Amino acid sequence: MGVSVAYMGMTHLGLNSAAGALARGHKVICFDPDIGLIEALADGRLPVHEPDLAETFAEYRGQLKFSHDLDDLGSCDVVYVAPDVATDDHGVSDLQSLVEILSLAEHNAREDAPVVILSQVPPGFTRSRYRPDRLLYYQVETLVFGRAVDRARNPERFIVGCADPEQSLAPALHAFLQSFDCPILPMRFESAELAKIAINCFLVAQVTTTNTLAEICEEIGANWDEIAPALRLDERIGTKAYLSPGLGISGGNLERDLATVVSIGKVHDTDVGMINSEVENSSHRKMWASRVLRDYVLLGLVDPKIAVWGLAYKKDTHSVKNSPSIATLRSFPETNFSVHDPMVKVPDTGLSNLIACDDPIAAADGADCLMILTPWDEYQAIDTQTLVSVMRGKTIIDPFGVLNVDGHPGLRVFRLGRPFSVGRQDA
Repeated sequence: MGVSVAYMGMTHLGLNSAAGALARGHKVICFDPDIGLIEALADGRLPVHEPDLAETFAEYRGQLKFSHDLDDLGSCDVVYVAPDVATDDHGVSDLQSLVEILSLAEHNAREDAPVVILSQVPPGFTRSRYRPDRLLYYQVETLVFGRAVDRARNPERFIVGCADPEQSLAPALHAFLQSFDCPILPMRFESAELAKIAINCFLVAQVTTTNTLAEICEEIGANWDEIAPALRLDERIGTKAYLSPGLGISGGNLERDLATVVSIGKVHDTDVGMINSEVENSSHRKMWASRVLRDYVLLGLVDPKIAVWGLAYKKDTHSVKNSPSIATLRSFPETNFSVHDPMVKVPDTGLSNLIACDDPIAAADGADCLMILTPWDEYQAIDTQTLVSVMRGKTIIDPFGVLNVDGHPGLRVFRLGRPFSVGRQDA
């Protein structure tokens, strides 16, 4: 028999976590104080995009209730506080909305119902909210944009911060977590809060190392795609290591954790030079496409037409938070770009030099150069011959290798980690 669970805060984290609980057979209340948002959700209009999210809500509609009524929390065995925590351009968190919803949970959940903070918070936050008469926990969320529903349904493990990890978890919370058939790791509040940051720091270290070496490959004639399989076969690195070159780190979550470590280092006088170097490397790599466009394409072109596929910071999300695509386009304010993205609308970018197109081929029509800056699956299905036939030029900046360019020897294609076959125009 399932547990009755509430998720408070109907943004990306709360919605996708609720979907995971529904799929595991639990009754779920999705709460938000915004009446308009709750009405939209009840009508099937979701504010975020994730594969399988809408389908999961539709499939388990009988176990689900959308509510803005605080009295409904009284029927729940576990209450999760799960609004997204916004960050600024420096990765600093704004905890105001979390504090407001957490206060509602603390005052309206049943006394025997544990309140679980699922939103990411800095170390020390949960302890500051703890009081002996309220069951309070912090749980590490490990959702990934574009795979959030799957990660919510099938977590690798649960990391649970407790006031005293030697004490058993509240029975309702333990029963709920057990239903996901994965390890449960209780630890003190501060350890759990830092564990989330530690996970992301290790991921950033892999990303930074991969991007650094991939850039060297581009300059010396090596091919990173030939090197990566050797690393995956080393058991100390592993088959699931982050070995695909990318355009820095984006989206806000990783940047937030790096900023938190740097902030803690300043307060306690610990060495965070490695973290600072990773931040600098990410900023450098984010502008890879900009450097290629400037050094290999634009010089000598009169009134260039540049096409761009992809504005989101990664596929399967509508977010442009710290998007490499947006950063690239912003660095050429005098150039007009014809752009396509299946989820992001041009007005949402804040840029005035973009011309929106309804489909990717229309964006590429007459272009001197095409940049594919978000590797949406639908771009992989586009026929390269059709694309080449509508373009004026023959240059494609394809960092992630989205297109199959075999059989088109006349194209100039630039990819991450691959040697550049042409010299810089300013050489």
